[in-house]
Amino acid sequence: QVRLVESGGGLVQPGGSLRLSCAASGSIRSINAMGWYRQAPGKQRELVAITTSGDSTNYADSVKSRFTISRDNAKNTVYLQMNSLKFEDTAVYYCNAVLTTVSQFIPFNYWGQGTQVTVSS
Repeated sequence: QVRLVESGGGLVQPGGSLRLSCAASGSIRSINAMGWYRQAPGKQRELVAITTSGDSTNYADSVKSRFTISRDNAKNTVYLQMNSLKFEDTAVYYCNAVLTTVSQFIPFNYWGQGTQVTVSS
């Protein structure tokens, strides 16, 4: 069984910073990609940032130059450093991992439970 546990959300003023963490645990064989998605009220879930096993990264245009995704392979953990936060960054942020396990060799999507980020003055 695989678990993704997120932490680091909270309330921050516009222009502030937060750092999200997501640790994957369980019978993991390999991780193809880890990333962050977000869903604001009344909107669809959208990709924020993703990093692959080849160390490539991809960002939503709305967060480029403000957010940075990084990964600690030894800890199966992905981070999202969010700077210069704006009101429109308010959302539930979900960790995602595409990985294989010791019993499932086909990569599968796993999701965390979500962490709330609220940008408010």
